[in-house]
Amino acid sequence: MKTIVEIGAGLAEKKTSAVEVATAALASAKEDTFSAFLAIDEAGAMAAAKASDERRARGAALGPLDGVPVALKDNILTEGVVTTAGSKMLADFTPPYDATVTARLKAAGAVIIGKTNLDEFGMGSSTVNSAFKPTKNPFDPSRTPGGSSGGSAAAVAAGIVGGALGTDTGGSIRQPASFTGLVGLKPTYGRVSRAGVIAYASSLDQVGPMAHTVEDAALLLEAIEGFDANDSTSSDAKKTVWRDALRSGVKGLRIGLPREYFVDGMDAEVDSSVRAAAKRLEALGASVVDISLPHTKYALATYYVIAPCEASSNLGRYDGVRYGHRAADAKALKELYEKSRSEGFGPEVKRRIMLGTFALSSGYYDAYYRKAQQVRTLITRDFEQAFQSVDIVLSATSPVLPWRLDEKLDDPLAMYLMDVLTLPCSLAGLPGLSMPSGVSASGLPIGVQLLGRRFDEATLLRTAFALEKH
Repeated sequence: MKTIVEIGAGLAEKKTSAVEVATAALASAKEDTFSAFLAIDEAGAMAAAKASDERRARGAALGPLDGVPVALKDNILTEGVVTTAGSKMLADFTPPYDATVTARLKAAGAVIIGKTNLDEFGMGSSTVNSAFKPTKNPFDPSRTPGGSSGGSAAAVAAGIVGGALGTDTGGSIRQPASFTGLVGLKPTYGRVSRAGVIAYASSLDQVGPMAHTVEDAALLLEAIEGFDANDSTSSDAKKTVWRDALRSGVKGLRIGLPREYFVDGMDAEVDSSVRAAAKRLEALGASVVDISLPHTKYALATYYVIAPCEASSNLGRYDGVRYGHRAADAKALKELYEKSRSEGFGPEVKRRIMLGTFALSSGYYDAYYRKAQQVRTLITRDFEQAFQSVDIVLSATSPVLPWRLDEKLDDPLAMYLMDVLTLPCSLAGLPGLSMPSGVSASGLPIGVQLLGRRFDEATLLRTAFALEKH
């Protein structure tokens, strides 16, 4: 599969049709040797492709995404298509309406091929925590594509679709993008609506694009961003044509290298790749300075209090009564709750619910949840102070290369530690982008992470575009 821009150009020049492109994408999705998909919407995709061709025949194309095949992470609601969040709890759930981002992609003419695999409810860094199957990395099928948006990453990296949407709570777009050689963008919290997105941690969750290039990611962001009255956390920030910002270059920009992000245990090739990216930006006219984000060391602990607490609250709605899995043989209400949740939730989800419930319980709330929110404020202030002297923060996306699928399964703490470089950005609500920066000696992708000021995706994208082109 080509890039979104290339597919769009082929459609505009009538070198191919949306139906032909969709047919090829559906054929690849059905083969799905990397287990990227949980559901394929052949009827919906073909209907959307035919409608796109009819529009183009009339000279009424909706824009650059019209007729382009895309995929959605399976925690984003799609009317009439089973949406599971990677969990047995929702194995048979068919939404009666579209998420806002789904509706906006459809309005842009995109052809939604299907729903992609994920760690259950977005809780994981490997897509091994899916209740249905693990997703494999197209670069090396014995290794993880990252998580929790691993299915979306694999679908794009394998060339099945031109782009995809994922969700990022603590790095779940950026880390899999790094592991599969893609561009992955977590927008500023509030820029993209969460309405119709199955909640994990409501103060952290954010939808964003995954694509082959920075320009492709910008096109997807243009389609899905904007105020939504159905999301109480939605920002009224002005919609932007992000492509206009891409070619401004980086001359005069100040790039910060945070010393705390060069962590113990970082792979030597990852370290070298970040420093090489800094040198490339210097060569393009930016200045690179060392900075400090002193509260970074508390980010991991802070996240793994706040996110499980919010998960405990959000997942309380799955009680076997209204929707979702319902135990068949429960004889009383308490037994219905216990059996439905025991059967419907996987081990990682149960672990995080219990952690969150404990931290919110009487006598522990102040010691854990309130304290974590206070530390979150300190992490946010670190970034605010840093952005007084720099325009972009540069780091590795992941401290390590993609690991084997069977690694870390019995050590959840080791898995949590893999998120150490992506969590601070999420806690502060900042925009973050991962992009390819090289390939290891063993042929595995390496990504670098760019972080920007709140609602300054323009500087983030222009920096990434310059680095990509160089």
